[in-house]
Parts: sequence; structure tokens; C-alpha cells
Amino acid sequence: MLNRRNFSALAGVAFAVLLATSAQAQNVTLRSTDIHPDGYPTIEAVKYMGQLLEQRSNGRIKINVFHSAQLGQEKDTIEQTRFGVIDMNRINMAPFNNLIPATNVPSLPFIFRSVEHMRKVMDGPIGDNLLKEFEKHELIGLAFYDSGSRSFYNSKRPIKSPADMKGLKIRVQQSDMFVSLVSALGANATPMNFGEVYSGLQTGVIDGAENNWPSYESTKHYEVAKFYSQTEHSLSPEVLVMSKKSFDKFPAADQALIKAAAKESVAKMRELWDAREKASEAKVKAGGAQINTVEKQPFIEAMKPVYDKFVTDAKLKDMVAAIQAVK
Repeated sequence: MLNRRNFSALAGVAFAVLLATSAQAQNVTLRSTDIHPDGYPTIEAVKYMGQLLEQRSNGRIKINVFHSAQLGQEKDTIEQTRFGVIDMNRINMAPFNNLIPATNVPSLPFIFRSVEHMRKVMDGPIGDNLLKEFEKHELIGLAFYDSGSRSFYNSKRPIKSPADMKGLKIRVQQSDMFVSLVSALGANATPMNFGEVYSGLQTGVIDGAENNWPSYESTKHYEVAKFYSQTEHSLSPEVLVMSKKSFDKFPAADQALIKAAAKESVAKMRELWDAREKASEAKVKAGGAQINTVEKQPFIEAMKPVYDKFVTDAKLKDMVAAIQAVK
């Protein structure tokens, strides 16, 4: 039988446990994944987002960034993020092309006239509407990051015209769009995980790939594929997403904090990206890479079958027109 003193002691213990449980529930460390190495602009941007969140939540919300594909390659981590196993994910647009049709449009070759044009489009209402499309697939679209200008590189020869692409085995992302892009130029598209490209180039399984300056440099692909041809065929942005299951666990005020911090991380990413591009270009040139420019118009004209295949309905055609109309 409980006396008043024992009851008070038990009540005190229960209250302390309740407080501890409540405090524990409010402290969350989000797991974020990225295939790039530590120090890469996208990695540092998400770390910066984490700093903002930690400050503004008084230490309750933190982000732990797993770099270098520690949690898996991009295609694998998308499903884990949708199911809430991974909380946040920085992903190239291409792996979403088959899941979210609207992501095909900013992935289209030569859809953007310049980096400035791409940033203006993705920072505006077109970008905001695209982020909303992710919610239908158990993801919250938080922000768009730069992916730079993607160009072709290979171990055989400089590419100066579409004719130089003929017969080359070119690694592409696991995206129908990129398969069609490379095929339209007369090359043989080979879908392959990013982490397998170096060995593929080294062993001759593939002749080349396509990517931006920092990826070409950080992976040391320039060691085994020295011909880098500035086709700049894609300025497709990358997207930072959050699992809807993880996001929905937060109260509205914290959800607003997360979205605001993500948007603010974009400026940090771009600042780091612009500097990294210049440094990477200088490094691969010093490493013996042979760089050449191309006349882009023949490449642009070769892309008509790609647009015909992927811009199939009125909604997507309107989106293409809207992007082209942005000045």
C-alpha cells in the first residue's frame, strides 16, 4: 500500500521520465546521403543547412551527412528515402526521370541557354512547381543545387562533332533520357553506377562518360579518359529531397525551419560550386587532360528525336515553352 511519501516519490520519478522522454523526442539527427566525396560543394551545402537548423532549433535538429556513397548509389537510396530509412538525399535529376515525368524537362539537352538562365528558372515559379511534384512520391522537394555543365570525355579521341561520337561506348546515368541523348549522337549508351566508371574506363568496358568539371576531377577520370570535349549538353540541376515520412514527424514550425534552411543553403552551394569548377578545370589541365570546344549547333539539331520522345503531352510542352521564355 502506497503512503503519501512513496506516492510523491513515484510521481516525481514519473515526471522526470516524462520530461526526459519529451526532450529526447525533440532532439533529432537527420541522416542525409550523397555519392560525392567529403568537401564537395553539395556535401558542404547540406552541412551548412545543418548548422542553420541546429542554431535555429536551439540544438534540437541536426544533420549527419553520409558522403562518398556510404549509404549506397543514387538509384538505391531513392527508395530508401521514400520509405524513410534515409531522411534526406541529394540526387541528380536523371534518376527521377522515369518516376516523375516533369523532371525530364530540366534534364533535356540544351534546354538552358546558360548557368544564369538555369538558376533564374529553378529559383522561380517553374522550380517551385517542380518541387511540389515530388510529394506525390513520398518525397519533399527542398531545393535545387547546381550540377554544372556536363560534357563528354573519353579515352579515344577529341569529340568535335556528332560524327566523332559514332561507335563510342559512353557511360550514362540510369535514365532513359540520357540513353536517348547519347544514342541520338551515334554512340552506344551504357548505363552504369557512378562508382563503377573509373574501372570501366580503365578496363575498356566503356570508352567514355559525360559529367561536369568537379566530377571529372574528383573521381580522377581524367587519368584514364584524357579527352574532354566541352559540349555542355546538360545544365540539369540536382535536387535535395527529404523523406515525407521523416518530414511529417515534425510540427509545422520545424517544417518551416527545414524548408527555409534548405533554400538558404543554395547560395552557399553555388558560391562553393563556382570556385570548385575553376579549381577542377585547372587541375585536370595540369594533369594532362586535353580540352577542346565544339560548335554546338550540330549537337543541338541532333536532339530533335529526344525532344519528340520525352516532351509528349501538353503539360510538358508548356513547361518547355515557359523555360525558353524566361529571359
